[in-house]
Amino acid sequence: MIAVITGDIINSQHADTEVWITKLKNLLECWGNSPQIWEIYRGDEFQFKCNIDEVFWYFLAIKSLIKSQENLDVRIAIGIGEENFSSEKITESNGTAYVNSGRLLNDLKNDGHTVAIKTLNDIVDRDLNILLKWSSKDFDNWTMATAEIIHEMIMNEDITQEDLARKFNISQSSVSQRLKRANYDLIVETNQYFKKKISEL
Repeated sequence: MIAVITGDIINSQHADTEVWITKLKNLLECWGNSPQIWEIYRGDEFQFKCNIDEVFWYFLAIKSLIKSQENLDVRIAIGIGEENFSSEKITESNGTAYVNSGRLLNDLKNDGHTVAIKTLNDIVDRDLNILLKWSSKDFDNWTMATAEIIHEMIMNEDITQEDLARKFNISQSSVSQRLKRANYDLIVETNQYFKKKISEL
C-alpha cells in the first residue's frame, strides 16, 4: 500500500504564485523527484505519493509551509490503497490510493473541510476523520508565526528551542509559548496514533 496526497491551494489567486510555488517545490523535492513522485498541475493543485507511515507528518509539513504564507491555506485529501499502475508521471499513475485521494479532494471542496483521509477500511476512516476534523480546528487557525515554528520542528526533528530562537530572532520563551499555543506535544501524539491506526490496515 501507498499513500497519495492530492491538494490544492486555498486563496492562491490572491497571493504571489512565484513565492508559494517555489517553496512548495523545494519542499516536495526533499522527498522525491518530479514528476514520478510529485507534480504541481492546473496552476494550484498538486499530487504526491509517499509511504503510509509518514503521511500525517507529510501533511503537516505541507500545511505548515503554506500557512506560513500570508492569506494562504491548503486543502489536502489523503488516499491510502494500492498502486496498480506506476507511470513516469504521478498524475498518470493509477490504483485505489489515487482514486481515493482524487475523489476525496472533490468532496472536500464541497463540504468546506481542509483535510480528510480515505483508506480501504471504513472504520479506520471514521476514526481518523473525526480526529482530523478536531485537529484542523487548530491547524486552520495557525498564525503565520506559529506555522513557521511548526514547520521547522517537523522538518528538523533534532532542532532545539534555542536553535529556533536564533533562527527567528526571538526569545526562547517566545518559541516555547508558540509551541504550547500550537499544542505541539499533542501533534506528536496524534502522529503516533495515526501511525498505529494505519499500521492496522
